[in-house]
Amino acid sequence: MEYVEGLFESYLVDPNSVSEEWRKCFDQLPRVSEAQSTDLPHSVIQEQFLQIGKKQIPLYACFFRPSSKFLTMSRKQINVLQLINAYRVRGHQHATLDPLGLQKREKVADLDIGYHQLTGADLDTKFNVGSLFFNKESLKLSEIISELEKTYCESIGYEFMHIVDTQEKAWLQQRVESVRSHPEYSQETRESLLERLTAAEGLEKYLASRYPGAKRFGLEGAESLIPMVNELIQRSGALGAKEVVIGMAHRGRLNVLINTLGKKPERFI
Repeated sequence: MEYVEGLFESYLVDPNSVSEEWRKCFDQLPRVSEAQSTDLPHSVIQEQFLQIGKKQIPLYACFFRPSSKFLTMSRKQINVLQLINAYRVRGHQHATLDPLGLQKREKVADLDIGYHQLTGADLDTKFNVGSLFFNKESLKLSEIISELEKTYCESIGYEFMHIVDTQEKAWLQQRVESVRSHPEYSQETRESLLERLTAAEGLEKYLASRYPGAKRFGLEGAESLIPMVNELIQRSGALGAKEVVIGMAHRGRLNVLINTLGKKPERFI
């Protein structure tokens, strides 16, 4: 094969340099007109790639020269992805966690579009949303920011980007971002949650009035533990679990024993 290629290269340089038999054979090959001939000896092409390798020129640069507009959009796309990541990492620092507005929150620089070299002129431009679970591949920058604010900066703050396990982190992102932190529950579920929260708070108020000043490790401010543990137990049973072992600190232990495990309050008096 190398012998034939060598003959063909010689033929391309000088047709008379090969024998008449080979010249007739090469003349019959389909080719364009002499003025537009694109046949080149392989040695020339090999030399070009050798020079590319020596100069460390990316291969794509030989065939594609991006325009300045393309480069600008590529940079802005990267900036948008950095902005999205900033909301995931630091959105909780901008969340509305004080309903009375008494706490003064410092401005988070990472959440400002100017910090990521974006301007108001980019708000109507569509960008790829990357790994966001927004059920859309691209949105206007203004829509991306609005949805991120709704997801990470309202009455719930999320801080989970420190998790090392990629699958665990992606699971949380999917649960939070797909519903924009506003899951829809049925009326029955809402009533059940309210009942559990009311029972947890009622017990704490009773213990506070019945045993004032006593060291009891109350659950004030964390009453949502009760419906959360109840849901975990219910789902575990539905998935086939036969036994649940609960290990916890002293804080809230009485509330869990009474409102989750159904123990009689008089047993602890």
